Order: sequence, then structure tokens, then C-alpha cells
Amino acid sequence: MEEITQPQGHSTSGSHERYKSQERLEWEREWDGIRKMREWICEYELATDDELNEIADKAKIFVRDSKLAAWDRFIAPVKAQVARASELIRIMAKSLPEQAQELEKLALDITAAREPLRRDVMKTLHTALTLAGKSDAAFWTRDYYQELQTENHKLYNSQLYNEGPRSAMKVTEVKPVIHHDAPLVNGFEVLNKFFDELFTHHPRVLAFGEDLGFIGDVNQGFSGLQQKHGSNRIFDTGIRELTIMGQGIGMAMRGLRPIAEIQYLDYLLYGLQPLSDDVSTLHYRTAGQQSCPLIVRTRGHRLEGIWHSGSPMGMVINALRGMYVCVPRNMTQAVGMYNTLLRSNDPGLVIECLNGYRLKEKLPANLTEFTVPLGKPEIIREGTDVTIVSYGSTLRIIQEAAYMLEMKGISCEIVDVQTLLPFDTGHTILESLKKTNRIVFVDEDVPGGAAAYMFNKVMEEQEDTNTWMWHPVPLQARPTGRLMAVMGIISASPMQKRLKP
Repeated sequence: MEEITQPQGHSTSGSHERYKSQERLEWEREWDGIRKMREWICEYELATDDELNEIADKAKIFVRDSKLAAWDRFIAPVKAQVARASELIRIMAKSLPEQAQELEKLALDITAAREPLRRDVMKTLHTALTLAGKSDAAFWTRDYYQELQTENHKLYNSQLYNEGPRSAMKVTEVKPVIHHDAPLVNGFEVLNKFFDELFTHHPRVLAFGEDLGFIGDVNQGFSGLQQKHGSNRIFDTGIRELTIMGQGIGMAMRGLRPIAEIQYLDYLLYGLQPLSDDVSTLHYRTAGQQSCPLIVRTRGHRLEGIWHSGSPMGMVINALRGMYVCVPRNMTQAVGMYNTLLRSNDPGLVIECLNGYRLKEKLPANLTEFTVPLGKPEIIREGTDVTIVSYGSTLRIIQEAAYMLEMKGISCEIVDVQTLLPFDTGHTILESLKKTNRIVFVDEDVPGGAAAYMFNKVMEEQEDTNTWMWHPVPLQARPTGRLMAVMGIISASPMQKRLKP
């Protein structure tokens, strides 16, 4: 084993000199990489010591000047805000004699700040407006405050997702073409034929993960494809979800289109950190200048057993804001979502339903061409009495229940959300609720997980909850001891019903 030097601590605020012995520090100075590189250059007479000193001096000047210039570009607009804010506050003070002293102090304090921040300006303006109340003297200050709110929203609350032409939300929908005589095949065969065509026509696409290459993944979606397309494009990895994600990030940021496999959904936990901290936030942190179009392929839901039986959807949707989370109900839908993501420059997670690989589906004729729009639910069963909202494998259980309820005279409308991130951007679910006046959210997760998320999206973001009454439904235990989360029934109040046409 060879030792390496650590010239700095973990961060600029934590010097390594605090925890290293003097002997260790001396060793690191002696074996510092820059020093050794300098010795090597001089030994092989690539440059003289004086020439290297001259280069180093110029580099220090360049770095210093660049630092100062960058700081000036950052602080100049903030100082302009300070000047404008203090000017407006002083104008207010002249018209508000009772608050004049406090307002003058606010203007003086913000002006005296040596390195003011945007939040200092906003806090000062907010305090001044609070003092002024509804006075007409605050008109221009209030207007400027709103102007800065708009500007700060662009600076701090935009670009979580791609907003340009390469956004997955701007991919044109193309319907699958399914001929009347289309072959009826297993779900995994739909995926297999899709991936075969994809790798034939798109050389930048790669796929890798545990058991993905040689055996073609445990559910045979890649069966025989490594032999056909090569082990450089479809390959196995060790049991190490964390570095599988790392490989995918590196490839995606270098212009490739990787599909990184996680086997199974609950083992996404071991690769969650780089997805949450890097992939999901890259576009936001760089204000749209960089993207990481990694596709993570996994499978889950309706699992039976001790291991590989988790469905941590609440964790996923709360940790991966900045990625798209696709929850297809069958493999044809999954293919359309892969196509949508591959036409965009956004990262996405596709969770295939585990119990769908051997269910029969008709094979589309345009496998690599059709797309599924993200954020657009699909009503897969029309009904008039109650709206049932769910996704993935759980929909098959709901369809069985709806059939039984129909025999009792209860008409169920079933809505497949299709994607959890984004969620129902056109308020399809709300329109269904207005028709039926009752709604049930069903998923397979812990209480307070994805069902609570869906409830929040519809009942708090899409509608005034004061017009609805909440009737909780107890969680139903499955034979395996796991729970299916049912968020309950929300029914329209009598007044709401009277208002409906």
C-alpha cells in the first residue's frame, strides 16, 4: 500500500493541522504532489527553477485577480439593491414621522453592511414595509420588494428541472401503434425487443447493473442482448448500488445515455445518496448549465417475502425532487417512458412492476418511437360513484375490487397517475373527483408515504379542502404482514353537491 498526501482538510473551515501530528505534516510537505512534480521537471531539465518561479508568480496574480473580479460581479448588483432600498426607506421616513427614527436606522444599518447579502436587503425591506403598514407612502417600496421577489425566485427557485427545449415535459406524445394482429407476448419480451432495437439504433446508450449482462437480468429484459451488442455496452457489476449510481453519473455527464439497473426497488436505498445529492440537484445548482440525464431502471411493488419486499415510495419522491419518477402499470407503458426520457436531457427513475413480466401484452409496432407524456394521468376505467387513484402493480388489485363493486351497483373510476414526479400537471384527478364526489388514494407504502403525497397534491394544491369531508379508512393488512396504504375516502359536502350542475 502506498500512502498519499492530504494537503487540505475536509473543508476550508477545518484545517488538517488540527488533527495531524507534526511528523505527519512534515512528511506531507516533503511528499506534496506539486513539490514532487516540480522536482521531476527540474531533474529532466524541462524547465529551470527560475522559470517555474516565474510561472508560479504569474499564476498567483491571475488567481488573485480572478477572485477579485468574481467577487465584484457577485457583490455589485447586491450593493445596487442596498442603495435603492435605503433610498426608498428614507423617502418613506419623510412621510411617516412616527416611524421615521426606526426607518432611518434600517436604512443606515443596511448601508453600513460591508458585505451585504440579498437576504439582508429583503429582510430590511420587509421590516420597513411592516412598519409602514398600509400607508400610501410605502407604494414604491412595496413595488420594489415584489420586483426583488420575482428576481430572487429566478435565482433560487428555478431550474430544478430542465426548462429548455430538452425538457422531458416538452417531448411530443406519440401513441403506440398496436395492430389488430399484433402478437401477444410476455411483458419481459416487450422490454427485451425494445432494448434490442434501442441498442441497435442508439450507440450512446449503455446498460449495466447486477445480473444485467450475462444472464440478461433476473427478469430477462436483457436476455441475449450482451452477446448481440457486446459486453462494453451491456455489462454486469458487483453488488454495490452506490458505485453503480456513480458510474451512471460519470457516463451521463460525458455525453453517454446510461441505463443503470438497481435490483430491486428497496435496494435503491444504497444508491440514494448520489442520486439525491448529485443527480437530482445538478441542474438546479448550475442554474441549468449542466444536466445529468441518467436513467435508473428498477422494479418493485406487490412483492412477497422477507427480502426484496420494500416499497419506499415516500422516501423516493421526497429525496429525488429534480428527477422524474415513473411508475408504469405494464411494460408497454414502461417502454414509452424510457423513450420520453431518452428524448430529453433529464434524469429519471423507472420502476417496472415486478408482477407484470409474465403477463401478456400486445406488442407495439413502433417500439422505439412512441412516448408517454410525463405528469399526465390516464383514466383506465370510467365510473360515476368514486374515484380511485393509484399506480403500478397495485392497479391490478384495484381493478379486481372495482369489478366486484360493480356487481354491487358501485361504479368506480380508476385513475393511473403514471408518474409521481411530476404529478398530474393538468388536474385530471380533480376533474374526476368533481364528477364522482368521492376519492380514495391507494398505494403500497408505509402510512404517510406516497398515498399522503397524492392526497396533498390533489386536496391541498388542486382544490379548497374546506369543501370536502374526510372519512379515514383503516389500513388493510396483507397475508404477508405488509400493509397497503389506503388514504381514505373524501366526499363532497352537501353544499358542494348542490353547487354541481
